[in-house]
Amino acid sequence: MAEVGVTTRRDFVAMLLGAPIAASVGCGSRTRQLPPGTIVGTGMQRAHHVVRDGGPVVPASERRHRVVIIGGGVAGLSAAWELRRHGVRDVVVLELDDVYGGTARGGASTVTTYPWGAHYIVAPQQEQVDLTALLSEMGAIEAVAADGTPIVDEALRCREPEERVFYRGRWYEGLYLDAGASPEDRAQLAAFRAQIDHWSAWRDGQGRRAFAIPRAGVSDDAEVRELDTLSFATWLDQRKLGSPRLRWLCEYACRDDYALTTATTSAWAGLFYFAARQRGPGAPPQTVVTWPNGNGALVEHLAKGQAIERGVAVVEIDNTPEGVRIVAVADRGAFAISADAAIVATPTFVANRIVAPRRGQAHGDYGAWTVANVHLHARPRAGRGAPAAWDNVFHDSASLGYVSATHQRGRDRGPTVWTWYYPFTDDDPSAVRKKLAGAGYAEWAEVVLADLERAHPDIRDLVSNIEVAFWGHGMIRPRVGSMWSAELAARSAPIGRVHFAHTDLSGLALFEEAFDHGLRAGREVAGVLA
Repeated sequence: MAEVGVTTRRDFVAMLLGAPIAASVGCGSRTRQLPPGTIVGTGMQRAHHVVRDGGPVVPASERRHRVVIIGGGVAGLSAAWELRRHGVRDVVVLELDDVYGGTARGGASTVTTYPWGAHYIVAPQQEQVDLTALLSEMGAIEAVAADGTPIVDEALRCREPEERVFYRGRWYEGLYLDAGASPEDRAQLAAFRAQIDHWSAWRDGQGRRAFAIPRAGVSDDAEVRELDTLSFATWLDQRKLGSPRLRWLCEYACRDDYALTTATTSAWAGLFYFAARQRGPGAPPQTVVTWPNGNGALVEHLAKGQAIERGVAVVEIDNTPEGVRIVAVADRGAFAISADAAIVATPTFVANRIVAPRRGQAHGDYGAWTVANVHLHARPRAGRGAPAAWDNVFHDSASLGYVSATHQRGRDRGPTVWTWYYPFTDDDPSAVRKKLAGAGYAEWAEVVLADLERAHPDIRDLVSNIEVAFWGHGMIRPRVGSMWSAELAARSAPIGRVHFAHTDLSGLALFEEAFDHGLRAGREVAGVLA
């Protein structure tokens, strides 16, 4: 990328964390040697070179498979898993990157495994029979309650303390900053919780919920759909919910799950974040289920026994009288595959480039993310307030803070890996990529350390290595008007023998949504082949 804008580490810190933090990066810190590290590739460069910018491709060889799945993320691997459950054999998964799993992948060091993106799921309910089956295969279900609700192994239920927030030099338990809240703050929080109770209890004439995970079975009642016509900020304004503490919590929720702000998030999606995780009025949020490597554990299980070819860029997919023809490029050269059916489990913007009948169609809005895995040889000194938690959030930062990979195993001392997240909430993702052009490892490492340093002044002496990954199109974003659009609904429809599966098709970037679409596409194809 051509270098623009970024001239010093301090400039880069100022751009991402703000001038006050950049000013605190003194000359000594700026010139101090950074720990070793690297920028980790995510397949974006190969996609741009071959899929976006490449010319016509002439295959040098051709072969045949029964089913070809394009994309080795959660949706593609789930489709392969479902096809195997239906007895369909000769299935091959083609993955663009050198690592499968997409943003749910994990990494590993000699100390621990760790996530590269998505790091938890919500404990399944009795109606989520397929997710329960997957977890059962993994030995993660220890019992079933009298009402049919699966009980997840205690070792996988997020260990307390689950989360804390750093504010004005002190850590506070939980994400809502209750310390110092006024009576009005607490009254507004109670009013907001009453709204969440209302929507968690709401049912339409067919008994469907307004919000549920996955969203496939939720109500399409006009009262629910209307929420998508306004922003989450407007919805809060209409109810005079302006408490800064409540608004911060809602902003955090939108940045955390959507890489958006309350002003740009659909009110439907904003309420989904809270109400879909609550079984009923007054109930606590459903348990978070997590592994040291986050959803990488789920990815590894789904991938077991699957034929996965990595480093393969698919450039063309089209129906033929006999089925489907796929043209792809790998290091060994270009090749073609004939198949009875195909499942395109890529982001929509990729599907609309490689599936011939869909070229040029709209594809929705995507948010960019940076994730850094910070390897520590020892822990920082304990700060004031609440003890270390799994999720550690900085109240006054553009980042989301970090999660600790060793927390779940009760390893509160010694070496660890912290996974740090930074969502870009900018309106234009292409502007984000231009803004970051020219930045390398040194600039990113300085941002990560400067951000962590606000809560952990001794952090620089404890870091042995930093890995940084930039997800240029990290997730679909649920903007106002996008969640119930005809355009979104149409994207799941097969085109001949070409079927589609991706979390994009829900308008929400969640493991459960990708898993659900993978199952649906797998069943569609199994039905066609039968």
